[in-house]
Amino acid sequence: MTAVAAIAGREVLAGVRNRWMLAASLLLGVLALTLAFVGSAPGGTVAASPLAITVVSLSSLSVFLVPLIGLLVSYDTLVGEIERGTMPLLMTHPVTRSRIVLGKFAGQVAILAVATVVGFGVAALVTGLGDGGDAEAWGAFGVMVGGSILLGAAFIALGTLFSAVVAERGTAAGVSAAAWLIFVVLFDMALLAILVADEGQVVSGDLFRVLLLLNPTDVYRMLTLSGSETVGALSGMAGVSAEAAFGHAILLAAMVLWIAVPLGLAGLLFGRKEL
Repeated sequence: MTAVAAIAGREVLAGVRNRWMLAASLLLGVLALTLAFVGSAPGGTVAASPLAITVVSLSSLSVFLVPLIGLLVSYDTLVGEIERGTMPLLMTHPVTRSRIVLGKFAGQVAILAVATVVGFGVAALVTGLGDGGDAEAWGAFGVMVGGSILLGAAFIALGTLFSAVVAERGTAAGVSAAAWLIFVVLFDMALLAILVADEGQVVSGDLFRVLLLLNPTDVYRMLTLSGSETVGALSGMAGVSAEAAFGHAILLAAMVLWIAVPLGLAGLLFGRKEL
């Protein structure tokens, strides 16, 4: 574990030198504050705290931005080192390839976690100072931040897997861009089209529930937007979560699998890869 920690620290330092951590924190912070200010004054008869509305807005932002940041951080984590010729130097140390993968993953997750906590925390403090006694809203915010980190970790694991499979950085970038497009945009559009065309003939409720688990962004939505009654009502996810009938334990297990399976495959494939 000492070797893993050393490699993780190396990744964090590289992220600081390359200003990845600063750029991601600023990007998340600026967009989060913008959404918080725009959405913190609901109209009509909706009675909800500004922080609860901010949680819904930030969850929508996370679905698009956090996976992108995760893939940008990780797509060249292995193939980039190979192309630059630094991977053989790293492997001269007494460390296995699986620990290299694990250490790089841990360091990149740390970068994304800091950026998420700082960026979203600023928006929460600005909009939530008046909600100091609103335990439900603050609890929903904590779940949203933790879920965002898990979502980012899942896409970092996917980026690491792509980096272990391909031979060039350009290919890894292209595959990562395609993965972001599929999981964030196309999957739900295709699922909706299938449901409309099928009219309940083939896609049963059980099959629909399984299909939702096949996309980490859908798992994230259900995890972060269904735990609080107020947030679920504001986001419109309460009905979906009731239909899906998933508890938090199942959703957390699904997110862990979305992290563990790609990362395990990355370690296995990188261990067999000729440098």
